Amino acid sequence: MAQVNDIQEVAQEEATAAPATGASPWQPLRQPIFRMLWIATVVSNIGSWMNDVGVNWTMLTLSSDPLSVALVQAASSLPMFLFALPSGVMADIIDRRKYLLFSQLWVFIAATGLAVLSFTGHVTPLILLIAAFLLSTGMAMSSPPFQAIVPDLVSKEELGPAIALNSLGINISRAIGPALGGLILSFVGPWMVFMLNAISVLGVAWVLYRWKAEPNVQRLPPEHFFSAVRSGLRYVHAAPVLRNVLVRTVAFFVFGSAGWALLPLVARRELGLGPGGYGIMLAFIGVGAICGAVMLPGLRRRFNPDRLMVLASLMFALTMLALAFVRNVWLLNAFEFFTGFSWIAVLSTLNLGAQRSAAKWVKARALAVYLTVFFGSMTVGSAVWGQLASHYGIAVSLCVATIGMVLACVATRRWQLDKDPDLNLDVSNVSTPVPVLDIHHDRGPVMVSYEYLIRQEDAHDFTVCMQDMRRVRRRGGAINWSVYEDILQPGIFVEAFVVGSWMEYMRQLERYTMNDQKIQNRIYAFHQDESLPQVRYLVAPV
Repeated sequence: MAQVNDIQEVAQEEATAAPATGASPWQPLRQPIFRMLWIATVVSNIGSWMNDVGVNWTMLTLSSDPLSVALVQAASSLPMFLFALPSGVMADIIDRRKYLLFSQLWVFIAATGLAVLSFTGHVTPLILLIAAFLLSTGMAMSSPPFQAIVPDLVSKEELGPAIALNSLGINISRAIGPALGGLILSFVGPWMVFMLNAISVLGVAWVLYRWKAEPNVQRLPPEHFFSAVRSGLRYVHAAPVLRNVLVRTVAFFVFGSAGWALLPLVARRELGLGPGGYGIMLAFIGVGAICGAVMLPGLRRRFNPDRLMVLASLMFALTMLALAFVRNVWLLNAFEFFTGFSWIAVLSTLNLGAQRSAAKWVKARALAVYLTVFFGSMTVGSAVWGQLASHYGIAVSLCVATIGMVLACVATRRWQLDKDPDLNLDVSNVSTPVPVLDIHHDRGPVMVSYEYLIRQEDAHDFTVCMQDMRRVRRRGGAINWSVYEDILQPGIFVEAFVVGSWMEYMRQLERYTMNDQKIQNRIYAFHQDESLPQVRYLVAPV
């Protein structure tokens, strides 16, 4: 479940907010709820990393088949692929605190059940895979809402330092958990590791239970589940920066999953390490991640996101080659340090790209789509590399993954993460007038049209600029969009789009961002009439 912990670290809500000018890096810890939740989360993540070591090592003792070991990674990644998007929708439309409490209860029950079965000697490879799946399901439920509650715990000025502290906490747990888990495995057994993981969840649940969040004031009723899913997917489809992030995510993690899936096999079969040695190897990755998190601000000042992504990917590819051929334990541990360094650099770069391309109203859903793609790539990749290692050997599998990652770096350079660097998705403070109509909110579909008067010499530039408006309407929930020119009256252009209901149109207006407003102002600059474009609202007859 290592990658779940990574995502909780770097996918925090509003990660792209402007840094506070006067806030101390430790200032968020003065907020009692944030401080207690931060401490409880560090303890819980230590338990998760210990559990990760216990599950992988238990599978190694039950089966030496590389595919079985790789399937542990696949079972841990699959729930995020299946449930991240539904969870993101739930986080956007229901009480996040209650939903988080339910997810912590789920993890506690799954971890306790695994501990009992391990203590009584009833764990089989199938039971271990099911347990890994259930534990990761709890993580899939909790990840999107955890990303969304950070602004509720601290002030806007403290948001940047709060995210940095969350990153620090995860990396502290990454350095402590694997080594501690290896020691407990050596002296007590895996059941104790699983039980401690279950107990570690209780602290987070207790803090969430005590936290009394301020009620969210909403002018419009919450969306229904399936319409919220559709609007989230439409947003992703119409967000070019987010689409680029998703392409780069697949390109890296399909191949990068080989390093995680085959690491336990190299430790046990190639190096002959026990659980303590394997835990120390993971601790080196954790220390590398801590150093990476500390150095990332400086690296971002020197390199743009695309260049940083390429450099980190090539570094990770080099560490996979080392995993394939280096058989000196301490030399390989040195390479694993750079595995952690490059892994956190890639995750942070991709997550920041996903964060800055998602508006607040759809933040959890957009990030959930990113999580779905991330863990889907990890799941498919882990199964593929495990199967390849079963037939041709670990070294061959890692070499193929390395070559694939290098080629992917070259092939995906056109999907730039630094596209549109001035993107501002804060809610616009310019309200669009809406006529007061005696119409039921659920009535629809509704067609909205805007009529523009454009000079003939500006017609081409206008239609090009309207493609940006198409994405604005689509992101806001439009089912379809088009623009037409009047044949009988050249220069009259009509923009028309359809939304599912009058309520969906009101939601679209409420979701207008500063970037959307800037695009609209560019469109209006072409309009030659002194009055605003004429707007018509057409509703399907009952």
